[in-house]
Order: sequence, then C-alpha cells, then structure tokens
Amino acid sequence: MITAPQFIAEAGRQGFDFYTGVPCSFLTPLINGVLNDRNLTYVGATSEGEAVAIAAGAWLAGRKTVVMCQNSGLGNAVNPLTSLNAPFRIPTLFITTWRGQPGISDEPQHTVMGTITQELLTLIGIEQAPFPADIENLAPALAMAAGRLRTRELPYALVMKKDSVEEETLLATARPVAERGVLADDPDEGSPPSRWAVLERFLDIVDDSVAVIATTGKCGRELFTLADRPQHLYQVGSMGGASAMGLGVALNTDKTVAVLDGDGALLMKMGNLATIGAYAPPNLVHIVLDNGVHDSTGGQATVSASVDFAQVAVACGYRYAARCRTLESFDRALREALAHAKPALLHVRIAPGSVSRLGRPTIGPVDVARRFKAFLADVGSRSAVAAAGS
Repeated sequence: MITAPQFIAEAGRQGFDFYTGVPCSFLTPLINGVLNDRNLTYVGATSEGEAVAIAAGAWLAGRKTVVMCQNSGLGNAVNPLTSLNAPFRIPTLFITTWRGQPGISDEPQHTVMGTITQELLTLIGIEQAPFPADIENLAPALAMAAGRLRTRELPYALVMKKDSVEEETLLATARPVAERGVLADDPDEGSPPSRWAVLERFLDIVDDSVAVIATTGKCGRELFTLADRPQHLYQVGSMGGASAMGLGVALNTDKTVAVLDGDGALLMKMGNLATIGAYAPPNLVHIVLDNGVHDSTGGQATVSASVDFAQVAVACGYRYAARCRTLESFDRALREALAHAKPALLHVRIAPGSVSRLGRPTIGPVDVARRFKAFLADVGSRSAVAAAGS
C-alpha cells in the first residue's frame, strides 16, 4: 500500500492540484488526504457526471484535474466523458475504484460493473492502467498518466483495487452554511420574450470581460449567430453539465462567469444547484432560459411549469435569485446580479421556438475550448478555496 500524502506529493510534482468526485470506501483514504491538505482543492460533487463537468471547467481555467469515483458511477460519467471531454479534447486524471472485482467478495450490485470496468473504459476511448499501490510504481505511473494526458488531451484512468491506500483520518468535514439569499419576484406581467430577444439583451449588458458558457442545443446556436466572441463556450453535448462547468471555471478565475442554461438541462442535473450553493463562487451568474419544452427535439414538454428554480436556488445557498417574466424584468435582474452578491440565478420564463434556419457554430469544439482557455488565462486565476470563501 501507499499513503495518501505519498500519492498527493507525487501527483503534485506532476502538476495535479484540483480534485473533485464522489466518495467510495476504496477512495476514503485518498479523499481524506486531499481534504486534509490545505494546499489542494477538493469539490464534492452530487454525481460522477457533475464531477467530470466541474473538472472540465477547472481545466479550462488553468488547473490540472483529478476526478475520483466508484466504478458503479461510471454510468453517470459516460455521458460527459464522451460528449464533453472527447469533442472538446479536455484531459483529466480519472481514478475509478474496482468494486466487484472478479474473485473478490463484494456486494451484489457491483457484480456487473466489476466485470466490465476495464472493457467499458476501453470502449469509450479512455486509456487506463492499474492504480499504483506500491511506492516504487507510484512515480512511473503518474508520469505515464501525465504524459498521456498531455499527448492525447483526453482523460486517462487509474483503476484502484481495494486496500491500495493506507487509512487516513479526516481532520475536518463540515462546510459553513450560508445565510439564506435574496429572492426577488418581479411584478411585471406580459407576453414571455423569445430566447433570441433575451440573448440580445444579455449581450447588450455584459461586457467583454465576462466568460459565457451556453448550454447545448439552440441556446448556444442562437448565441453564436448573434455574436461569436472569444469568451463564449458553446457546449455541444453533456446536457445538464453547463452549470457544473461554470462552477469549475468560476472557482478558478477572478472573471465574472455567466452560464446560459435551459430548463430541460437543469432538470437533468438539479444537484448542480446544491453544489454551486455550497461552494458559493462570488462571480457566477446562472441564467435559466425556461421555455417549458425540449426545443431542439420537437418541442416536447418538460416538467418545468411546476418548478420554481429561483426558490430552489435560494434554498440551495445562492445569494440572489430572481423570477423574470418579461424582457424588462430580466434586464433589471441581470444588472442587479452582476452588481451584487453571487452566485445568482435568474429564472427567465421565455416563449418556445427559435428563429428559422438557425445555423450551428462554424468553429469546432476543440478551437472553442482553446480560445476560451486562452481568454481566461489573460486575466489570471485564484484558488478555489478563496473563491468559495473558505
């Protein structure tokens, strides 16, 4: 076995400094070690897919990332690994445990995944190696991982067996609980604006220093059609991951970060709201454009009509949230959010539909990611711990 400090020290020599994930009993010593190290950042995610998206955002902001999870969570991670990391060529060190290893007694729910873990990683194009449980293998294994991440610009997995890391006592656990934020309910009534009109107004208000992440589907396509700027990232896959990416970026930059989300996407990853509220980056504005339908697939209804996203956000720890029903109320709420306490969420009820003959971004995901990363690097970064108010 190795110790958590040994792994952390060697990983640090390879530049890894940002950790996120979902616990597993096999991972307990390593996660505890990261949490005990005041020089490191660990973001506890609500799902494995969320952790992958958080790490993607952190990488865009200049960090070298590690995602840790149980292999039973690979199912949750497959979507962002294949539709976010792959098209954008975003690397991360992916440590997954090997529960249900054939020949080792384990709980019945791990049997299937234990049999197919390595095969599944190979199937989705992720190179892998055994987790280095011996000190003599530690440096070579991490050097290999770092080299392959640098060369391929794709995730690289280490598969951890039981008892690979010695026990590590957790020194601190609880995060501070935020005071309840402000919930604003604009009294304006009127016909809901189009997404196009809201995006036009958004572009009129935000300046060129704001980093913008647009969710997959027509939101990003309309934003690109209106204005293609270096600070725009058009998420072409990983539905539900835009807000988690935004969190990963916001925790690692001084820039204001705006996430343009959709009701269908947010409903898919509601846990993101809790993570954002808990880590509370003071530079994140989360805009939910809610038309009540899945617009890109023919207008099938979502369940957002019965969901008060603004109230949920405040309950999760957002510092400000607003309900917006008109273009004018959106204008006022956005200016308020940009000027005051964040994270902030604006729930904007909009009309279904889009402009006719809507095109798609003509710049590919790899180039979008690299210019977005360069845009963030121009301003610099700060530690996630400071961003979260720790």
